[in-house]
Amino acid sequence: MRIDLHTHSTASDGTDSPAELVRKAAAAGLDVVALTDHDTTRGHAEAIAALPEGVTLVTGAELSCRIDGVSMHMLAYLFDPEEPALLAERELVRDDRVPRAQGMIAKLQELGVPVTWEQVARIAGDGSVGRPHVASALVELGAVPTVNDAFTPDWLADGGRVFVEKHETDPFEAIRLIKGAGGVAVFAHPGASKRGLTVPEAAIAEMAAAGLDGVEVDHMDHDADTRARLRGLAKELGLLVTGSSDYHGSRKTCVLGEYTTDPEVYGEITRRAFGAFPVPGAGGASEVSPL
Repeated sequence: MRIDLHTHSTASDGTDSPAELVRKAAAAGLDVVALTDHDTTRGHAEAIAALPEGVTLVTGAELSCRIDGVSMHMLAYLFDPEEPALLAERELVRDDRVPRAQGMIAKLQELGVPVTWEQVARIAGDGSVGRPHVASALVELGAVPTVNDAFTPDWLADGGRVFVEKHETDPFEAIRLIKGAGGVAVFAHPGASKRGLTVPEAAIAEMAAAGLDGVEVDHMDHDADTRARLRGLAKELGLLVTGSSDYHGSRKTCVLGEYTTDPEVYGEITRRAFGAFPVPGAGGASEVSPL
């Protein structure tokens, strides 16, 4: 089995619609794909309706968190999307995205970069607006050559010249909410130092004690030494080890299935979850029902 547990669609900051994403997952030879858009489940219904036969969808989301001033992401799998407490927290994070983007745009304009809210909103479309959309605007204007080049201290990186903070969930609260909604919590790309400061191992150990289920180890932002270190830490703490592409369509260079999750780990994730169940494909003609 080929299992990719971290992808994004136009419901957040990917460039493929949810339907396009699951069709591409089938074409890439994936057996299981998780749709984990930032702080939203809006893409799930479309993905389920278009899901090709032979591909199973894991519903999820990537939650924005912060601990001791360090931004981090928590992957939530197979939770009940209507559970009130987690739903309210996702909405709180999502609602803060627009004023945050507008604040970054104001700072860019002060630096003489002629980016506008209309431009960023057009790029975001129906997705939850975020830094990648502002980064894409900078690429359009020729201020930076690629989206990745916008995530530096000169621009959008944490603490950068145009960085603006947003509401982010405490990770211990995120774990509590995910588990309360019947889901499974996995720390996304914990060693991605190129993105900025990373969470210390002592804090990951505390999260493990608080119910964290796993860590995403095999990821494009982790070099071989980082993967080995995280794999050892996961073994020491009794955490599941996942691998994922973090696919964003054309916005990033990663490809579907670039990194994958062991089938035994996937099986354990499905055993632990009780808020929702993996959805088997029905040839793109299934009825969409609440999870």
